[in-house]
Amino acid sequence: MKFLTEYLWFNTEKHREYINITSDVEEIVRKSKIKEGMVLVSAMHITAGIYVNDAESGLISDIDKWLEELAPFDINYKHHRTGETNGDSHLKSLITGHEVIVPITDGKLDFGPWQQIYYAEFDGQRRKRVIVKVMGE
Repeated sequence: MKFLTEYLWFNTEKHREYINITSDVEEIVRKSKIKEGMVLVSAMHITAGIYVNDAESGLISDIDKWLEELAPFDINYKHHRTGETNGDSHLKSLITGHEVIVPITDGKLDFGPWQQIYYAEFDGQRRKRVIVKVMGE
């Protein structure tokens, strides 16, 4: 079995952003020369997430609104007693999840229709990274 590990770095302009990273992951898979296997894509920060869904702007806006309704900013989160004010960012990350695994077939991401990989930033404007680990033959 072969492996390739690379990192994607982000420093978003906004506090919350959703970035389509599919082409970046596809390029890493291509570089790996792995034909059959899987790729793990994982946010390495507790206030960010990785998810697979449609790349439609209305849906992305709906996801953002939904997450804000489920985990709204609230100055009274107990986490804020530590001096930080990103308790809602931690909760949003838990909802989206921090990683996905995508199959690789014949050297390509084996997606269903419309599926794309997204990096979700919930506490941005600082440097963060995502690990992309390709595994297979």
